Amino acid sequence: MQMKAIGLSKHVLIILFGIAMLYPVLWLISSSFKPNDMIFTQTGLWPKVFTLDNYRKGWQGLQDVSFGTFFVNSWMISVLSVLGNVVTCSFAAFAFGRLSFKFQKVWFALMLVTIMLPYHVTLIPQYIIYNELHWINTYFPLVLPKWLAHDSFFILMMVQFIRGIPRELDESATIDGCSQRQIYFKIIMPLLTPALISAAIFTFIWSWDDFFSQMIYLSDIKLFTVQLGIRSLFDPSGQSDWGALLAMSTLSLVPITLIFLIFQRYFMEGIATTGLK
Repeated sequence: MQMKAIGLSKHVLIILFGIAMLYPVLWLISSSFKPNDMIFTQTGLWPKVFTLDNYRKGWQGLQDVSFGTFFVNSWMISVLSVLGNVVTCSFAAFAFGRLSFKFQKVWFALMLVTIMLPYHVTLIPQYIIYNELHWINTYFPLVLPKWLAHDSFFILMMVQFIRGIPRELDESATIDGCSQRQIYFKIIMPLLTPALISAAIFTFIWSWDDFFSQMIYLSDIKLFTVQLGIRSLFDPSGQSDWGALLAMSTLSLVPITLIFLIFQRYFMEGIATTGLK
């Protein structure tokens, strides 16, 4: 009985902790349906006055550019980033995990070192390069690095996964006349699916939620993403339309929540298997 009581108390604490963590999200969703004058005065989560005006006003956007345009821009950047990371990082991981070439260990060590570099260290050199290429106020600085195996974290994750795949499969395929390209596409890539999906989910979330890079490189409102659009609704002078801001913030959570829920099983499998020896 004592063990059951301890187990029950642990579950109760976990549930209470979960509710505490979810409360800000619940407050955000609830407040998006309240009139502006009741957002900070009504303490309860359930709106006393239910309105959709916040969503209508928020969706109108800024300077004749609707919030739908911001969503399309965010989707385009996120999808292109996902494709770039999944393709190029898996190629690099296959090279490090399966192929043999000169200075392989040195290049792999240098790749690992880049993980420890803060983004702000490389920001100024990158900005100068992109400015010389006339890529400022375009999507190239946000998307192109993903097509050059820029994220070492995903390369490392996939290398760990590939190293867990028996080499006997490669040897059998080589005996059957398969090239390295065929080994990758017919053997490694299908088995690498959980890690690829994990990388895709991480990339999508990070690209969708990215604010700093987008703020640095984008200035044309027609190129704004959801995050920049939400920031533009905020007025430092205190005249912000909080209802519209909270409504668009709520909508911005929908895509990443759906992506995670749909691919949750593959995500957990990828995280678990990449840690196995």
